[in-house]
Amino acid sequence: PAPPFRKVDIVLGCSYMGEDARGFLHTFGNPSSQHPAALVLRGISIRNDGNLGDEAEYKVPQENPDFSSPIVFEASAPSVSVPHAESLLHADCGGEEVSCEISPYSSQQAGERPCHPSWFMATLQLSSGISISLVLRGPHCISQEEKKEHNAILHPKLRIPMSKEGTVLTTVEFQLSSRNTSLRVRLGSSVTLDCRFALAPSSWFSSLEWRRQHRGSGRSLFQYQVGSTGPAAQPKVHVDVVELLGSGDASLSLREVSVGDEGTYICLVSTPLHQAQHIIRLQVAEPPRVHVIPAVVTFERGVTTTLTCNIAGYYPLDVSVSWTQKTPEDEVEIPLSNTHFSSHRQSRDGTYSITSYLSISSATVQAPATYSCHVSHVALAEPISVSAHLKAPEQTGAEGLVGAFIATIIFIVVLFIVLRRR
Repeated sequence: PAPPFRKVDIVLGCSYMGEDARGFLHTFGNPSSQHPAALVLRGISIRNDGNLGDEAEYKVPQENPDFSSPIVFEASAPSVSVPHAESLLHADCGGEEVSCEISPYSSQQAGERPCHPSWFMATLQLSSGISISLVLRGPHCISQEEKKEHNAILHPKLRIPMSKEGTVLTTVEFQLSSRNTSLRVRLGSSVTLDCRFALAPSSWFSSLEWRRQHRGSGRSLFQYQVGSTGPAAQPKVHVDVVELLGSGDASLSLREVSVGDEGTYICLVSTPLHQAQHIIRLQVAEPPRVHVIPAVVTFERGVTTTLTCNIAGYYPLDVSVSWTQKTPEDEVEIPLSNTHFSSHRQSRDGTYSITSYLSISSATVQAPATYSCHVSHVALAEPISVSAHLKAPEQTGAEGLVGAFIATIIFIVVLFIVLRRR
């Protein structure tokens, strides 16, 4: 039988960002100082489901890189597991896109020695929402004497020692990952903001902080420092400290989500040397309730009737409302424009309401007909349509008596004429 796991090499096309991102200050997608690069994750354990094929380890093309050549980073992870490795390996087959950026990283003790190790931050994002940050330890810088003594070759762009194949050899010392970069939840629900990390034995966890930012303001939601008495209990947010210290699960649980909980959440994990963060955008989306009043209208000559479409309890504010008409002779619904709206109203829970009015006049309409109010909103998978029905006029009791009386008179006159001729 095939072994349950197999070691493979994962190769990702990346961009090298020349500016020093200093870890948690790094902005993903910044086009400044981009340079072609590749990240080769060496010997990553993948569950063998029988579909891995016979891929051999990745062979770096033999070439002498110059200043314009792509920078190849080889990263081994002997003591830190790379999360979501299967998703990275099978991204092309699954139709996912992988974004990869590598930037220089300044550790918090970088300036203590004149020739410190080089550090890099690799930031990976999958189109499915998975986000991974890898702190890579590179080779030490060397002096001119050491360069001559060891016959070292410096990378033409990074000016640090490179391998014989022209690659930069690194090891993964710290990884931080999340399954989501954006979440959409309904009011009153509970949600878990995923954030997990792993460290090499040479490093250790020192602190965790969760922050929320929204519309230019921010505040700390949760803080834990190793050696402290523990975080203060809060009614809506919770981090399992036992799981945090035991397995590196720094996820934040948020209960009874309200409109005020919407915003950007930042998971910041620190060690004595490094800091890394993940950003998760939380959106609140509540679908509208739609009612049309009255549901049935009887056609009356010379009368104008107003149909009311009440749209209530939705969030966020943007909503689209339209009216259509359809008679038995129409093959498709006909859009109507003789509508007007109330102003938006906001409830105490932060949701919004609006009312749309449609005026129908007996002088311009044809009965029977169906009038529909269509509502589109970001929280709806498809638009809501609620209809009112315009009934054809019915004979009243007085009109029936008059008709019967006239018919009776006509019958008597005809009968009299027939009998007189006989």
